[in-house]
Amino acid sequence: MPKKPQIADFMALKGQRKIVCLTAYSAPMAHALDPHCDMLLVGDSVAMVIYGMDTTQNADLNMMIRHGQAVMRRRKSSLVVIDLPAGSYENSPAQALASASEIMAKTGADAVKLEGGTDLAPHVKCLVDSGIPVLGHIGLLPQHAVAGTAFRITGRSEEEASQLHIDANALVDAGVFGIVMEGIIEPVAASIAMGCAVPTIGIGASAACDGQILVTEDVLGLYDAFTPKFVRKFANLQDDISAAASGYRAAVIDGSFPTKDHLFWPKKP
Repeated sequence: MPKKPQIADFMALKGQRKIVCLTAYSAPMAHALDPHCDMLLVGDSVAMVIYGMDTTQNADLNMMIRHGQAVMRRRKSSLVVIDLPAGSYENSPAQALASASEIMAKTGADAVKLEGGTDLAPHVKCLVDSGIPVLGHIGLLPQHAVAGTAFRITGRSEEEASQLHIDANALVDAGVFGIVMEGIIEPVAASIAMGCAVPTIGIGASAACDGQILVTEDVLGLYDAFTPKFVRKFANLQDDISAAASGYRAAVIDGSFPTKDHLFWPKKP
């Protein structure tokens, strides 16, 4: 059996090399990504990417658990973190603990992630004190957006920049092992990253972050709704899938598929 990934090993990458993170929602994708990633995030973006919803807010605990279980079945070396979905943790530290405990017990994942800064610090501390590792998330908070067009870059004003620094420090003090920084203007994100005691993972933030994360379907050109500015497509599999489906259609219609090699025949006596 491969060695179980350790939070300490992940944190030790800070200052050694850049940390590589991607999202994963299925066993086949986890199998393909695992050798290349330090962390796989079972993100609530699954609601948009897989289920076609307009926001992440309709993800629920059962959805996150199902996809977390799928990813864990193929994980070998990457740290697996699962998002706490909107509505499952904000009300109180006790609610956060109940939800996180259920996810951890039913999936065997390594950690959970939640969105928020100073207001969520007591929730983070409660989880960490209970033995549940937590990845923080500041800046643009998708769970707070009412629609995809409502996503807004943060840190433009002095007040926002100051609050982001305060949020990061509060999360570190509460015990997070890392912080995702999303949609933060570069100078502010760079300043936070360079002064942060734990690894910072950027998405639309700064190259100064200790690592980067993207939604895998964006990277592969598989998400057809919209492409954020911070995404770089490393493939365009949507076209490849369409071409394959077109070839399949033609073969079925002209009778060239299936051939005798694809069929089952009586065994020779």
